Amino acid sequence: MSLLDVQNLRVGFGPATVVNDVSFSIAPGEKFALVGESGSGKTVTSLSILRLNHDADYGGRIRFEGEDLLQKPERTMRAVRGKDIAMIFQEPMTALNPLFTIGNQIAEVLMLHEGISAKLAAQRTVELLDKTGIPEPQRRALAFPHQLSGGQRQRAMIAMALACKPKLLIADEPTTALDVTIQVQILELLNQLQREENMAVLMITHDLNLVRHFANRVGVMEKGRLVETATTTELFANPREEYTRKLLASHPTRIVDDVRDDMMPMLATDSLRCTFSIKRGMFKKVPFVAVDGVEVQLKPHETLGIVGESGSGKSTLGMALVRLSTAAVSGRISFVGHPISEMTSSQLRPLRAKMQVVFQDPFASLSPRRTIEQIVGEGLALHQPQLGRDGLRAAVANALTEVGLVPEMMSRYPHEFSGGQRQRIAIARALVLKPELILLDEPTSSLDVSVQQQVLLLLAELQRKYGIAYVFISHDLAVIRAMAHRVMVMKDGKVVESGATDEVLSRPKEMYTKRLLAAATYSTLE
Repeated sequence: MSLLDVQNLRVGFGPATVVNDVSFSIAPGEKFALVGESGSGKTVTSLSILRLNHDADYGGRIRFEGEDLLQKPERTMRAVRGKDIAMIFQEPMTALNPLFTIGNQIAEVLMLHEGISAKLAAQRTVELLDKTGIPEPQRRALAFPHQLSGGQRQRAMIAMALACKPKLLIADEPTTALDVTIQVQILELLNQLQREENMAVLMITHDLNLVRHFANRVGVMEKGRLVETATTTELFANPREEYTRKLLASHPTRIVDDVRDDMMPMLATDSLRCTFSIKRGMFKKVPFVAVDGVEVQLKPHETLGIVGESGSGKSTLGMALVRLSTAAVSGRISFVGHPISEMTSSQLRPLRAKMQVVFQDPFASLSPRRTIEQIVGEGLALHQPQLGRDGLRAAVANALTEVGLVPEMMSRYPHEFSGGQRQRIAIARALVLKPELILLDEPTSSLDVSVQQQVLLLLAELQRKYGIAYVFISHDLAVIRAMAHRVMVMKDGKVVESGATDEVLSRPKEMYTKRLLAAATYSTLE
């Protein structure tokens, strides 16, 4: 008998139907994955099981242990959520309440569903954090979400989801923004906990390599429909549908041109060091060195890849290179012949047009209150006021066209676009000023495989056309292999290995680099 049986599910929002005639079942203790591109309906389908889609119109049946959840009153559903069916959300920083400690949030679930005392709930919370592999669980239970690393926050979310020993766990992109070693740890943790509790798991992901290691069966979604269902082995060995074959074939390939050896660096650093002040106790502060003695050289037309685990200092280094770091920075930074490390903010402002940033999450970095025309044109209005309204509008339209969008989109807002389209808008915002350097901080980590490849091809074409230099920060070694001419491997704020991308990633010398590659190989193993 199935634990969960979804029959002819239809989900609509107003006149739009986003999930249509979807049917699948999950047996007790089974691991089932739903995969597909952004907008395929996989997350809406998973949220429907707990009736968490706001203002949605449902059709069909969702039977859990034989009872139709779509017919249950809201009060009954509140008892099901977290106790019988739990969910791990994609972004723990958004899903966790920033005003409460991790311990309080896990204890609340236990007290609500099991009716135990606050003291017993606190003890169980520490046990759960310890079980999910968080170091110093008693101390971490007193921490707020922002005080934990990405991997620790995801483990805390898993601890919260497992608090009441649910029969079904829904995991929505649980490893998307994590580096490769943490991805492997989270995947192994979920496997271990699933075996111990004999818990069924519904995995929602666009990462096909993760599915290969985790799921017993796979369902492939396209445009709101379930187009193919098979065992994991069968799907990867012999996919029936053309769409499934396209997904399996989508992976980064080498797409950059060689860089001339005789070109002079346009960006260079000397003994770059970034230090933060960390509070210890009520009054004491201690220094924390996030980047220590790093040397960078970047030529025009070149891409420098920076890789490393969370907390290695790669993003802090990237922000320091473009003078956006909140840390105390020492050492010398030279950009297109200017000593920018010694310049004041007002002296640096004219050079800002030549250095731009594309952030990891375009939805967070694009203002929800501004139109696409205002977002993309903001830098132009500041740096080139002589253009006037018509010239500004023409430049924005041209930038949108360059990134594969149409000028008619200028009047729309960020929430009206898909993840891939929002990332293209972020690239257009950087491109419109014709910069010489773009810092790309995890620009494809939240994108599905086919959209990721589209964005990488776009970046390679823009580099080829305009000679832009990229500093490309990523935890995805396949993306770095495809995009970077040279790579730097960072650990604890230091560069442990650097060189030509093919040399470092094919013949690593340092044990840390070998460990990163082993984790990446695990996640892409055939």
